[in-house]
Amino acid sequence: MTEEHAADEKRKIINRFLTTLTKEQPQMYYATTSEISRSIYTMIKEHTNRLSVEEQALVRQMTVEEIEALLGFHSR
Repeated sequence: MTEEHAADEKRKIINRFLTTLTKEQPQMYYATTSEISRSIYTMIKEHTNRLSVEEQALVRQMTVEEIEALLGFHSR
């Protein structure tokens, strides 16, 4: 899997968790990107067993910072 394809797949996984997060906690819409990233990171760790083997391999080493960057709001 190319690095670009892996990033796309990670982004899809993150967006799925983001959808769940905002449904369960609508106030997160107003949260900072770092807060959202931490929440998604926690959700991924809690629900890894619900992901396919391929998805588990993609998110296993994912960091909060990587999630933040993949959300597209990361600024430098």
